[in-house]
Amino acid sequence: MGEFWPVPDALAYLAGRWRVTRSVRDLASGAQGEFTGTTDFRAEETEEKEETEETGGLLHHESGTFVWQGVARPAERILRFLPGPGGTADVRFADGRPFHDLDLTSGRHLAGHPCSADLYRGEFTVLDADHWRTVWRVRGPAKDLVLRTGYAREG
Repeated sequence: MGEFWPVPDALAYLAGRWRVTRSVRDLASGAQGEFTGTTDFRAEETEEKEETEETGGLLHHESGTFVWQGVARPAERILRFLPGPGGTADVRFADGRPFHDLDLTSGRHLAGHPCSADLYRGEFTVLDADHWRTVWRVRGPAKDLVLRTGYAREG
């Protein structure tokens, strides 16, 4: 079929700088927004880590502009991608709390994350060596969203 591009090592694939475009739709209100910016996946600085923590992970730093209802604001987030078994990754929030697992060995991965009463369900798809995408569906009493993100490798 060729729709998915298998990745034997998620961290090796993700390392580097990516252009990011994300659309955000609030299905309850019909409001829409867009984020544009970059994501850098770079080696974590080991001197910042405690000796007992795992090393060899990537720091994911996303920064850019989020436009919501005509108002543009700077936006950024940091995640940690730690090595998992067999080329997978363990994705954590910046403070170390678990977010989701990531297995791109088939080129596609489904993940879930409960956030209070809301449930985040993500689909990760690798398109080729330089392009991948995510689609997050968020449902619950506080949220009814679809977030679609495209990533294109820079340089």
